[in-house]
Amino acid sequence: MPVPAFRFIDLFAGIGGFRRAFDQAGGQCVFTSEWDKYSQQTYGANYTEPEGHRYAGDITQVECDEVPPHDLLLAGFPCQPFSIAGVSKKNALGRQHGFRCESQGTLFFDIARLIEHHRPRAFLLENVKNLMSHDRGRTFRVIRETLESDLGYHISCRVINARSFVPQHRERIFIAGFREPVDFSLDDIEIPDPATGPRLATVLHPEDGSEPADGHFTNERGRVSDKYKLSDKLWQYLQDYAEKHRRKGNGFGFGLVGPDDVARTLSARYYKDGSEILVSRGRGRNPRRLTPRECARLMGFERPGESRFRIPVSDTQAYRQFGNAVVVPVVAAIACGMVPVLTVQTVSSGA
Repeated sequence: MPVPAFRFIDLFAGIGGFRRAFDQAGGQCVFTSEWDKYSQQTYGANYTEPEGHRYAGDITQVECDEVPPHDLLLAGFPCQPFSIAGVSKKNALGRQHGFRCESQGTLFFDIARLIEHHRPRAFLLENVKNLMSHDRGRTFRVIRETLESDLGYHISCRVINARSFVPQHRERIFIAGFREPVDFSLDDIEIPDPATGPRLATVLHPEDGSEPADGHFTNERGRVSDKYKLSDKLWQYLQDYAEKHRRKGNGFGFGLVGPDDVARTLSARYYKDGSEILVSRGRGRNPRRLTPRECARLMGFERPGESRFRIPVSDTQAYRQFGNAVVVPVVAAIACGMVPVLTVQTVSSGA
């Protein structure tokens, strides 16, 4: 078995978007942490663990010395406490958000304690764009000061829109850090022009018989199953809701798209009504939701036309998982820039 170029750990792993990109970049995952049992099922169905790999659930219950030594720490820590939708919901419910959210907001500090203990050569973190402006910038300032001043890492940050790689508007902030001064900045990562990015036709089922049946997503003729078509009642409700807010001058409403369009951001709540991304089926016919297979393609877990990513969970859980995931090609682009610097550091140190 070849010696890996570097070893990494996958925290808040979800269904392995970070893992998928850094596996392909020559790394070996030695530790995974994910608390959700359904995400664990999908993760386990898609990744073969090397000898010595360890899997843990709740990272808050893991001691630092239980985590193997590693060169790189990867973490897409929970974004709900910092997202616009998450903050609005918590405000409406009278709950705390950001670092005051006891269930999720303080999980960043579990990342910090592992970095402090293991001193990996580098890390890559991901969160929603709103992290930068949350609490008038104070939340992000705490994160930056922790990583730079307290832990002594050299960091760079960049908001990247996945539209350059997949047909979806999805802006996320990435934070890369190196233990030693290196010639690396996220600003130097080459990102294609979003205007030239792919359109939804690249991820939708063609429904022309050229694609074989895919589980319960499509039938024997390759057409999307009827279960994904909106009922008359739901479609009327969404139209009425959009019209009500249009009269008030608000922008709330469903997102109706076709093959030549770019979708809104896929969210973890997509399973509820699919309103942010509804696929048009032509005039006079109710639109439909994306299938989980199309979501896998929309998030870059598969190339257009592929059906290799295993989805062993219910549609509800699959929608949640893809909505919470990172876009794999975005991470892969970052990996292309980070890994050469990381491996030079690893080899020169003899690690």
